[in-house]
Amino acid sequence: MASKRLNVLVYSGTGSTIESVRHCLYTLRRLLTPHYAVIAVTGEAILKEPWTASCALLVFPGGADLGYCRKLNGEGNRRISQFVQRGGAYLGLCAGGYFGSKRCEFEVGDKKMEVVGYRELAFFPGTCRGCAFTGFVYHSEKGARAVALRIGRTTQEEGFTSDDFKCYYNGGGVFVGAENLKGQGVEVLADYVDKLDIDTKGGSAAVVYCKVGEGGAVLTGPHPEFAAVNLDPNADGPDYPKLVDALAADDKPRTDFLKACLTKLGLQVSLGNNPVPSLSRLHLSSVHPPDVEEFVATLQEIITIRDREEYIQGENDTFHIENPAAWSLGSLAKALPSVVSGTSDDEADTEDRILDYSTIVKRICLHGEDYPACKETPYFNHHAFFANLKHDQSSSKQSDGNFGKYLLYGEVVTSTNTMLEKNNQLLQHLPTGFTATATVQVAGRGRGSNVWVSPAGSLMFSTCIRHPMEKMHSAPVVFMQYLAALAIVEGIKSYDTGYRDVPVKLKWPNDIYAQDPSKPKEKAYVKIGGILVNSSYSGREYLLVVGVGLNTTNPAPTTSLNAIIPSHLPPFTLEKLLARILTTFEELHTRFLRTGFDRELEERYYRHWLHTDQIVTLEAEGGVRARVKGITRDHGLLLAEELGWEDRRTGKVWSLQSDSNSFDFFKGLVKRKV
Repeated sequence: MASKRLNVLVYSGTGSTIESVRHCLYTLRRLLTPHYAVIAVTGEAILKEPWTASCALLVFPGGADLGYCRKLNGEGNRRISQFVQRGGAYLGLCAGGYFGSKRCEFEVGDKKMEVVGYRELAFFPGTCRGCAFTGFVYHSEKGARAVALRIGRTTQEEGFTSDDFKCYYNGGGVFVGAENLKGQGVEVLADYVDKLDIDTKGGSAAVVYCKVGEGGAVLTGPHPEFAAVNLDPNADGPDYPKLVDALAADDKPRTDFLKACLTKLGLQVSLGNNPVPSLSRLHLSSVHPPDVEEFVATLQEIITIRDREEYIQGENDTFHIENPAAWSLGSLAKALPSVVSGTSDDEADTEDRILDYSTIVKRICLHGEDYPACKETPYFNHHAFFANLKHDQSSSKQSDGNFGKYLLYGEVVTSTNTMLEKNNQLLQHLPTGFTATATVQVAGRGRGSNVWVSPAGSLMFSTCIRHPMEKMHSAPVVFMQYLAALAIVEGIKSYDTGYRDVPVKLKWPNDIYAQDPSKPKEKAYVKIGGILVNSSYSGREYLLVVGVGLNTTNPAPTTSLNAIIPSHLPPFTLEKLLARILTTFEELHTRFLRTGFDRELEERYYRHWLHTDQIVTLEAEGGVRARVKGITRDHGLLLAEELGWEDRRTGKVWSLQSDSNSFDFFKGLVKRKV
């Protein structure tokens, strides 16, 4: 299986500040989507999880570098250093710049503030000395200023054309003597223009690039990731609005400079500055439109009336139920978001800045007379979806017509999984097969705490399943992720005549892989999809939300289904593929409830998976090697035979489970039992 570095990890553990992490996530997602997933990562993950193979860039934001040292000195820094030495990239912003230098000197002589000492990473082979400008106060904007930066010749060569520009600063340092360290792989990317308040013997390097083995690091004193739109003009004093205005005036050169830094580190940046689009209306429809009214009637006990309007107040989100008859022409126009430009409906804040999406009311429009018209949902054709769903279900012997019967769709949503799973009152009233789908997710959820922007072109949906408690022995709920994965692959291969040989496979336990079209001779596979199953217990049943993301028409960040099919076949459409997968999922689910994960389902699963006779190393068990033979039919664990000298069988058979890390299940296998 081919491994591409698609993650940009922003450290959010001990020492970081919430605001600095939020600024990092906000800016990097706009500059790197859809090529990378920009996600926050804890100190524990850095220390214990297998993050290095899939990581393109590790970012340490503003905060306090002593906190970074306390958490990561020793094993953590060893892993970070090895990651960069072997071709990875490191971006250290302010505190992350001190942390990445050989020596930190901060407010020397101030008994309350002084921090002095050597640092283990030492990407910059000298001293980062600060504060470059006086006035810094922890957790305050009192020492903040808009400092002028002058770019170096190297940055100009990366395509940056501006001269000086203003950048947010609050407590960062100067990289002392950086201009004299070219022989050690150091390049000055930008200097401070203003007179410094500390002695650096003439140097004024504000941003440096350091060649480190096969990789590299960019360290900064100021904060090029801070956008003026996310700063409060009313913070800390009468002059702060002038600071915000100065930064706003130079927002483009600031952004261009940060793009140049990322390019220097080998990352692929977006051609434009991709704003995250604002949330749109949600559309509730049914394969039989009159059933919408009947369904809403089942929600009456959780619907509240305010000012003659109906609301569902969920634990995470508030939903406003609308009737299309109440729409004005103006509100209809505002309900049509541009996924490309990011314009929004009238309730959402159209300015592209950091938002708390849980505070934004989600509007649900009911369609009880007909399917949503194409002008209302231009990126998803409901007529095509329901036509294909009817066709597939009528051809199925094991479909009761429940999966996809009710569809909640939005052009731009937070996360289909979050809307269902995090609003438990609503979830308890949803029938099996209720499905939510979207064109764009601005907070798509993945394994662990991973969150990112899911671009248009991905098939993204979440389906509710009510699993009876009495079936837990014969049909364990853990197999639901396997059924979903099998439904995706079989749905793709049965999409239409000629698609049976589309090269897609399952990776245990919940990923979808496709043959990399850029390496046809190697038969290398890359990830194109994933499954996330959330479960809760209510009464005598488990409430499951099965979330799926599948690259269908979007070429980035890896490849897509349309890139791997023969040229003579029509491309996949999201509507037809969703209908096909849901019908296949319902067939599998119906059989599973009747027979459990029986021999036939097991053989169908093995037919499509990547792991037969794969040799794995049990890192948590001292490097023991084992050969994968299948999965157990009771708990869905990997079944593997232990290997000894020259990979000969020892006679021991293990059941293997993952340590539940957020990056790669196969990098955290531990023995369950003999």
